[in-house]
Amino acid sequence: MYDLVIVGSGPAGLSAAVYAKRAGLNMIIIEKNPVSGGQIIDTYEVDNYLGIPGVNGFDLGMKFREHADKLGAEFVDGVVTGIECVSEGSNTKAPVFKVVTEDSSYETHTVLLATGAHHSKLGIPGEEEYIGKGVSYCATCDGAFYRGKVTAVNGGGDVAVEDAIFLARFCSKVYLIHRRDELRATKILQEELFGLDNVEVIWDSVVKEIDGEDKVTHLQIENVKNKEMKKLDVDGIFVAIGIHPSTDLFADIVELDEKGYVIAGEDCATSKAGIFVAGDSRQKRLRQIVTAVADGANAVTAVQDFLVGKEK
Repeated sequence: MYDLVIVGSGPAGLSAAVYAKRAGLNMIIIEKNPVSGGQIIDTYEVDNYLGIPGVNGFDLGMKFREHADKLGAEFVDGVVTGIECVSEGSNTKAPVFKVVTEDSSYETHTVLLATGAHHSKLGIPGEEEYIGKGVSYCATCDGAFYRGKVTAVNGGGDVAVEDAIFLARFCSKVYLIHRRDELRATKILQEELFGLDNVEVIWDSVVKEIDGEDKVTHLQIENVKNKEMKKLDVDGIFVAIGIHPSTDLFADIVELDEKGYVIAGEDCATSKAGIFVAGDSRQKRLRQIVTAVADGANAVTAVQDFLVGKEK
């Protein structure tokens, strides 16, 4: 019987592991991937994490994991297939949950969901090859690397338009590529976008291929109406066609919002007593490494408060 089972070992899960071990909690982390670190291990360079400017994303993920290992955190390889409530608990007695994996199960008094989120991809040639070398899914994370350069944003919703507006502050030129002849973004965002001199919208078009050498140099774009192809020279492309929290598995046990994010405040407590959430899968304004790490700390503090005074 564990005090805490953490599902996922990205920045939120690893931060939680550090705080849980320091608090003396009996805990484990279950991770489905062969390497801890979450999305950051695919990031070529992280320049906005306080005190470690310009660090390679994989290296930062390894530092997080090493910290948890140094404190003796126990890691289990496995894919979580469900969470069952064995006992609801009460004001004086802690609940009991069973976290089920493909080949085992673990009983615990509390669970922390740190499963993160994943960006929708274009699924075109060159995309995987140039991730971190001109292909990005987060303008606020990586935009500063393109100061004075030419970039493209793929998408037509609020996020895509917000990314284009953000990039226009320091990029010499920003192309917004959209497959339709009108944007889905809110009117106020569109008005701001169309007022920018260094932004050009390429309508009725899709990116068919991302090309380069050591890094992205150009895109192959197709007009969906006349099927004409053209080459667009850019230094980078930001894909903004959607992000999806990895929470489908938990929809029947905790409350999700309309986009699938787990509803929880700064204490990271979900609608189900004893289950907490941290990181990109939580409903919040900003999803960055620093906010995920903060969530991990807040969640474990809430777990400790939850367990105080309860019979185990």
